[in-house]
Amino acid sequence: MQRRILVALAALAATLSAPVFSQSGEIRIAHVYSKTGPLEAYGKQTQTGLLLGLNYATGGSMAINGKKIVVIEKDDQGKPDLGKSLLASAYSDDKADIAVGPTSSGVALALLPVAEEYKKILLVEPAVADAITGDKWNKYIFRTGRNSSQDAISNAVAIDKPGVTIATLAQDYAFGRDGVKAFKDALKNAKLVHEEYLPTSTTDFTAGAQRLIDKLKDQPGRKIIWIVWAGAGNPFKIADMDLKRYGIEIATGGNILPAMASFKNFPGMEGATY
Repeated sequence: MQRRILVALAALAATLSAPVFSQSGEIRIAHVYSKTGPLEAYGKQTQTGLLLGLNYATGGSMAINGKKIVVIEKDDQGKPDLGKSLLASAYSDDKADIAVGPTSSGVALALLPVAEEYKKILLVEPAVADAITGDKWNKYIFRTGRNSSQDAISNAVAIDKPGVTIATLAQDYAFGRDGVKAFKDALKNAKLVHEEYLPTSTTDFTAGAQRLIDKLKDQPGRKIIWIVWAGAGNPFKIADMDLKRYGIEIATGGNILPAMASFKNFPGMEGATY
């Protein structure tokens, strides 16, 4: 992912020399991201990639056409209302020329009208909900990463086989719901029997896992729980409820390295990464 961010920010740096930006001696970039909160690990990766990309694109000078690049960090903590106010203050008070972020899809959706109101670019990374560049989009919004549909379609291809029955487990907000919708729309052969949505703050998955088991345990053929999750909580703990006894497998998509550490407990697990 850092390679992707680096390439994207190299392109960003090239655009920053355009006359649309302020005529001061600085190019001011607001980075609104989850420096703290449930998506902190994802925010940290984007922050590192942003600085690496700008450093690479400017040959280490952190300047373009004699203008110094200033990165203004804003911690939205994964909270939409906070992110919205931080972006507004970045555009108005900090005189940011452009903004990058945020980490959470829920926060991103809250930021879209702010960029439109101030008529300044919001370069979205890494939030992935389809609606960001779909029905909630406006002309000031750009995306450098993949979206939920691309994740979901590739994962559907990986496990969409005749005789397969699938239930999904996802976070109950734009990221999870957009991902499951795209996944469901992409299925051509497998049967989807249940969608389980849990709060993003969930740490006890027992009740949700039991509902998934009840929907799958008596199904014939191969049975899979496909998981869409990011941040706090470990949904893979549902394996502790002896899924093997019912012949139920777990599948999921790619993730950042800290999150993928839990994948080691599932040798042979299938899915598709971005």
